[in-house]
Order: sequence, then structure tokens, then C-alpha cells
Amino acid sequence: MLDKILHDFLVIWATIDPIGTMALFAALTAKLSSAERRKTAFKTVAYAALVLIGAIVVGQFLLAAMGISLLSFQVSGGIILFLFGLQMVFSNPDPKGDVEPQHDIAIFPLAIPATASPGAILAVILITDNHIYSVQEQLITTFTMIVILLITLILLLLSERILKLIGPGGASILTRIMGMILAALSVEFIMEALGVAKWVANS
Repeated sequence: MLDKILHDFLVIWATIDPIGTMALFAALTAKLSSAERRKTAFKTVAYAALVLIGAIVVGQFLLAAMGISLLSFQVSGGIILFLFGLQMVFSNPDPKGDVEPQHDIAIFPLAIPATASPGAILAVILITDNHIYSVQEQLITTFTMIVILLITLILLLLSERILKLIGPGGASILTRIMGMILAALSVEFIMEALGVAKWVANS
């Protein structure tokens, strides 16, 4: 049981990537007030938790019922993440240039697909496979995931210190760097999915 807990912790940590999420959060909330930033942090983790718990409970059934493979889901998530990464790289540094004033960044891209990434959703579905793991094991995996999300929340709340250190110019640079990293990460998602699909086709 301890081996599974450790395995699940490492897999979920790698796919949620709390440190990377913190850097993205710092970049996207640089223009918000401290109160708005804290509110966004709590909303981000809450939405991500709902998505990942939902994936554990019904994800496997839902994708199967719709005839969607996990690999197809990963490719589509990668494409969405790539487009957002490009938007961050070429975004207008002028705060008056926002095209979506009503857009809630806590939902997109912070909760999905940054925190509850395609890789994280895919991971929690696979490591709670109903055909392999008991209900008790699935509950332990869910608890492990919640612990990692709480760690992520703590890091998001600490991101304000990063913003104070780097200033507005540093925040603008950080936004573009994170955009390039997200674009590269999305390509990795797509290539990994296509690689697995090719391996399955040849086997």
C-alpha cells in the first residue's frame, strides 16, 4: 500500500506540477490586487479538484460512453494548451488591451488545463482504473491528490512574494517565458499520445 501511495504521489505531482503552476499563476495574476490574487488561488484549486475528482468518479465511463480514447483526449488538451501558450507569448503588455474582461483565469487556463492538465486527468483515470484497483485504493489515491492540490494552493498564495521581487517588467518577461514553456509542454503531450498510438498500432 505504501508503494502505491508513493507511486501515486509522484505521478500526480509530476502531472499537476505545483511549482510550474505557481510560476504560471504569478505571471497571469501580476496585475491583480492581493485580495483578487488570493481569491483566484482558492478558485483555481477548487475548480481543479472538482475536475480531477470528477475524472476519478466518472471519467473512465464518460469517455468510453462517448467513444473517446484517452489518447485523443490528451491530444485535444495539448492543442488547447498550445494555443493558449501562443496567446501568452504574443499578448499585449498593456492592461487595457485585454480582449476578454469577463474571462475568469481561475477556470481557464489556471484550473484547466494548467492544474487539472490533460496529463493529470489521464493519470488519475489510469491509477484509479475500476478494473484494477479496489474502492479503498481509489479513495487513497483521491486523498493523495487532494494533499498535492493543497500544496499547490500554498504555493499559489506564496506567489505574491515572487511578484514583489520581479516587479511589472519581470512579470511581463515571466508571462512570455511561461507561454513558451506551455507551448513546448503541449507539444510533448501531443507527441507522447501519438507515440503511444503508433506503438499500439505496430504491436
